[in-house]
Amino acid sequence: MDQDKVSLIQERFPQLEPALLQEIAQAGTVKHLKPEDEALRTGQFLKSNVLVLDGLVKVYREDEEGDEFLMYYLEGGNACALSMMCAARNEQSQVMAKAVSPSEVLMIPAHVSEQWLAKYHSWHNFIIASYRARFDELLQTLDSIVFKSLDERLVFYLKRHQKVMGREVRLSHQQIAEELNSSREVISRLLKKLEQTGAVNLQRSYIEIKNLDLF
Repeated sequence: MDQDKVSLIQERFPQLEPALLQEIAQAGTVKHLKPEDEALRTGQFLKSNVLVLDGLVKVYREDEEGDEFLMYYLEGGNACALSMMCAARNEQSQVMAKAVSPSEVLMIPAHVSEQWLAKYHSWHNFIIASYRARFDELLQTLDSIVFKSLDERLVFYLKRHQKVMGREVRLSHQQIAEELNSSREVISRLLKKLEQTGAVNLQRSYIEIKNLDLF
């Protein structure tokens, strides 16, 4: 067994029992993703659960025109609750997932995951915690859409990126506009207003977050 693989799994999922971690290392297949590579796609029948070992993966919905709606991000130590649900029910995926940065994901066969639910208490708790964490993030996203104005949604969006990507948000104004269902011109204008308050600094190829706590 690859000891580096075992060590990485232990580092990312320390809440799991040692015996389970060994089984995860044996049963799981590591998939290396380049930026924009897909981990999940809409309509795919899922045979595996997706655990993120390293990097950053974006989970989103896509409409018929190809417009994206961001749902949440997955970092190292996170699991895709939606993949677990679809794999357990042998259902088609209703979401897309792709790497934002070079990433490593661990694919766990669904039937093995089902066996662990009865065998390992820590795995049961991990699955429930994953569902809860993703549900909470979806509620925050829904709240931002329903109850907030576009400028408030933009601040929420940038804070979310800061949490997972740090102070340098390497997204174009067009990409942000697409994810917020707005236009590039409107987003550029709102970002300029944020820059004037000292909240951000607009660089040539990225947005430097200075202080979003003002909002």
